[in-house]
Order: sequence, then structure tokens, then C-alpha cells
Amino acid sequence: MRSIDQAKQAVREMVWRRLIAGGGAPGDSYGKIPGFFGAEATAEGLAELDVWQRAATVKANPDYAQLPVRVRALKDGKRVYMAVPRMATLQPFYLLDPGSLGIPAEEAAGKQGASQVARRVGVDDMRPIDVVVCGSVAVNRSGARIGKGAGYSDLEVALLIEAGLVTDRTVIVAPVHGLQVIEEDIPETEHDFSVDYIVTPDEVISCTSPRRPRGLVWGDLTTEKIAAIPVLAERQRSQ
Repeated sequence: MRSIDQAKQAVREMVWRRLIAGGGAPGDSYGKIPGFFGAEATAEGLAELDVWQRAATVKANPDYAQLPVRVRALKDGKRVYMAVPRMATLQPFYLLDPGSLGIPAEEAAGKQGASQVARRVGVDDMRPIDVVVCGSVAVNRSGARIGKGAGYSDLEVALLIEAGLVTDRTVIVAPVHGLQVIEEDIPETEHDFSVDYIVTPDEVISCTSPRRPRGLVWGDLTTEKIAAIPVLAERQRSQ
């Protein structure tokens, strides 16, 4: 596992350097899900896809790079489940209902706005997900992706798979800058998922090898990780 982790980190560092040096993101993007330039265009490109237009419910990560997509979802009348940062509560998702926000979508879709107006929900209170929007550091054209290394996106998707809310019919999308799309292989483990579409400011890439885990892979989780995420600690106790 350590060699895979090291290989993933090497890919991250390569992409962070390339993205910043190439002018695709601010210099402080290293070590983060990059807040890349052109994110608004990815929201527009995604909105043109049939899978988006048919979707009623979207799950998205809370990173800044995906803010335009969350805003677009709310303006398009879609229910948005936004992950609580670091899955820090027993109800690890915010529910943003476009019909009852009380503030502009641009504010509600941000971390601070969501914490003020959204209701926190657990998986038992959620509806099936049509589109998952995942922040990524790197992706390749087969659909393999990696985040910044904290593992929250994988855990969120795994929880939703176990609950039957993310299925083979759910479309997973990675909005990224073109410089984040690499030709190299990306190492994958049992808990990793792949994406169905990559959306950059300039193109939409349909991926050919969608991959989903079966659910939570407890063997890949440390005692410290489980203890830090209340919903995981509770599930472990219940088992």
C-alpha cells in the first residue's frame, strides 16, 4: 500500500507543479484540490450534457474549484448534497434545496453559506444521487482520478454506495483544468472510484472504464481515521 501511496503522491506533485507553472491555477494551489482558472466554463460545459439536464439530485464536494458547478446546480433547480468539510458530523452532508435557500445561490453554495442555511443530513435521510461532482488533483482519459490524499471523496462515495444512493446509473464527473488531465497511468486501489466524464474549460471527455468500489473498505482505514469521522466510528460500533 505504501508504494501505491508514494506513486499517487508523485502524480499529485507532478500535476501541482505543471498546473501552477502553466498558469492554470494560483500559486497557492499546491497541496489542495486546485482552484483552477476556467472553473466557470466547466460548469457551463457540464450543464450542456444530457445527464446533467436529466438530473434532479447532485452530490458535490465542498472545494472552491467546484463552487461554480454547485451554483449552477442550484440555479437549474437541482437538489444539492454538499459534503460537510472533513465529514466532521454524524450527518456528513448538507442539503441545499433550491426552493428554500433564503440567500442567493452564489452564497448558499459556499462553505460558509451552506453552514448557515443548509440542513445537515445522514445517508438515511438522503435521496438517490443522479450526478456526483468530485474534486480532483489529477485524472486520465480512462477515468482514473486522485484527490489531494485525504480520502474524503472515496469515503463519501463508498457510504452512498452502501446506502444504495450511488449506483451504476449514477454519473460521476470531474471538473478540472486541462493541465490536470494526464496521459500517465494513475495507481488505483480497491477503495478508489473512477469518473464517467472529465469536464475541462475546453472539452468534455467521456471515459471508457467506469469503476466503483463495493462500499467501505475497512481494511484500508486506520484506527485514527475511523475515530476522526463520526459516521464511520458509529458504523464500526454497530457492526
